[in-house]
Amino acid sequence: MRIELTEEQRMLQQTCKDFADNELKPHAAKWDEEKRFPSEAVAQLRDLGLMGVAVPEKWGGPEMDNVSYVVAMEEISRGCASTGVIMSVNNSLYCDPVLRYGNDEQKERWLSPFASGQKLGCFGLTEPQAGSDAAAQKTTAVPDGDGWVLNGTKSWITNAPNADTALIFAMTEPDKGVKGISAFLVDRDNPGYETSAPEQKMGIRAALSSEIVMEDCRLGPEALLGKPGDGFKVAMSTLDGGRIGIAAQALGIARAALEAAREYAVERVAFGKPIADFQAIQFMVSDMATRLEASRLLTYKAAWMKDQKARHSKESAMAKVFASEAATFVAHRAQQIFGGNGYSVEYPVERHYRDARITEIYEGTSEIQRLVIATSLLREA
Repeated sequence: MRIELTEEQRMLQQTCKDFADNELKPHAAKWDEEKRFPSEAVAQLRDLGLMGVAVPEKWGGPEMDNVSYVVAMEEISRGCASTGVIMSVNNSLYCDPVLRYGNDEQKERWLSPFASGQKLGCFGLTEPQAGSDAAAQKTTAVPDGDGWVLNGTKSWITNAPNADTALIFAMTEPDKGVKGISAFLVDRDNPGYETSAPEQKMGIRAALSSEIVMEDCRLGPEALLGKPGDGFKVAMSTLDGGRIGIAAQALGIARAALEAAREYAVERVAFGKPIADFQAIQFMVSDMATRLEASRLLTYKAAWMKDQKARHSKESAMAKVFASEAATFVAHRAQQIFGGNGYSVEYPVERHYRDARITEIYEGTSEIQRLVIATSLLREA
């Protein structure tokens, strides 16, 4: 594994950094306050080729690697965590499974426009009673002629209010448990498909989430992704890659908090000198930077393993749990350095703290990541 970035990756990093500084950071607080989908920023991500980073050119993407995706995700999330997760869902949770499990006809219809950024996708796994227990699906897909009829509700689906198509998981043979789950591509204009009003959330408030409700939603045979019964495998393998994206998002949030705290510590004067001169502040900054760097190395390794087409469930889980908890730690310390100002919406660390918290929950809680890691380690024993 190379730790040093290639010249192409460094160029991408600089491009994304400039974009984040100039187009995201100046607007992120306003988007968050208004809970407004950053449509202009998403259009610019499309122009930068960042909505399907690892998708081959044949199917609308720039055909970069997953380390490049992590590099881009960190920079975009540093500028605006909401924009980062919109990008992550389209890349990791939508484009990636369609690329890996779709046939050519499906890729032409349901991948190319999404990888090129002309359309937006989402991932419909979670249900009101099925979060960490993804096997407890209640949504059903019943055969109807040569097609299917879907009924059920998905909840907390990021991008759902704005997505053109959702990857939906449904029970096709309930008596088979996880082996009875199948995956379907469902367009938002399909009769019987509706989204609720956006959820009111603590953080990442410009990345809109909502329920998806399906009532007698009829699909043709072409909507089935993979084979009947492959849905659980599709979902779990997709989340392995999705966790790399969320780890990178957490990196960006943590870095934004650290940079804000460092700048504030140099400028803020107390007892006649900058607070950066006090050992208590120096120790906090040291711990913040160390956890950030360790998170980055874990995330790069997981992305590199995915590029090598090696099994990376354990490494993705390690990156996700460590980076997400590091992001919360760093944002918390940043608030402490800001003191009372850190609790004010006038300063960015208040938003970074709210944004960081969700990274420990979605796409697998920290507890689920630890189960994945432990299961992998004990299997190797």
